[in-house]
Amino acid sequence: MIVIVKPQATAEQREQLLRRIRELGLQPMVSNGSERTVVGLIGDERLIAEGMLESLPAVEQVMPILKPYKLVSREFKASDSIVEVRGIPFGGKQIQVIAGPCSVETPEQMRQAAAAVQAAGCRLMRGGAFKPRTSPYTFQGVGDEGLDFFRDAADAFNLPIVTELMDVRKIDLFLEKRVDVIQIGTRNMQNFDLLKEVGRLEVPIILKRGMSATVKEWLMAAEYIAAHGNHRIIFAERGIRSFETSYRNILDVTAIPFLKKETHLPVIVDPSHAGGKAWLVPALAKAAIAAGADGLLIESHPCPEEAWCDADQALSPEQLKILMADLRKLAEAIGREL
Repeated sequence: MIVIVKPQATAEQREQLLRRIRELGLQPMVSNGSERTVVGLIGDERLIAEGMLESLPAVEQVMPILKPYKLVSREFKASDSIVEVRGIPFGGKQIQVIAGPCSVETPEQMRQAAAAVQAAGCRLMRGGAFKPRTSPYTFQGVGDEGLDFFRDAADAFNLPIVTELMDVRKIDLFLEKRVDVIQIGTRNMQNFDLLKEVGRLEVPIILKRGMSATVKEWLMAAEYIAAHGNHRIIFAERGIRSFETSYRNILDVTAIPFLKKETHLPVIVDPSHAGGKAWLVPALAKAAIAAGADGLLIESHPCPEEAWCDADQALSPEQLKILMADLRKLAEAIGREL
């Protein structure tokens, strides 16, 4: 951290600044220039809360050097981390596609969905037993029983399962049902109590970006999980809210290479929630892979027109097969594999 001192600061005010820096456990290094005095802080600048030094009368500007997110940053680990799910790697050369319905509906629907996911060549399956919905009057998910439907269907095809956790009171149930990957959805990205609790688990976490969250806020949310011991984190870009109403969200493609520069953790993309329309999903999925994403979350349903949730954005089994074939070609072209 660097502190720029006001030219008009008195000797007493400057001494107050240096004294305060030492009280915070850091060592000040003063550099007196012809026009400005700059104080460099040696030590862990994260010990200093935002705004703590700006209020001192001698301070003109405070410039952080270290990232506020420590454990998830490239500063902490320069090489890419691989997060494994039952031996399936996220990060590295291989790209993973997680497909399945928005919501768990019936045992038969999940069995058909699992068969289609495996037939398309996807290695993991998604599905929501608990659904966060904007309206309290819309379908909220099957609930506890839905995890049984999901687990049974996925096990029949040897597919690890990914499902969303909304309530800390359901953690024991998720562990009992052997949920392979816990998803923290966009609405809970800054549910800090929930982040702390999943941080104490040994289960991989997919952390979706909040619909209006900055990249820094997203990284800091991941830091909550990592700070409590769980470093098996996968970032998921799912589109951000804007003024545009022609489609559901704006897929922030820029966030993919930016995150890959800032963090050592894998980054995947949810093109289904970004576009909100099935016909948009293939183009967005290809853009995500071309930009460097390590995987995709794609909604598919045995019969999309009958889906109980997000029917407009779900791919049919045949559409999923076609997309996977196209993605294999794209992955090969950029030196990766699907």
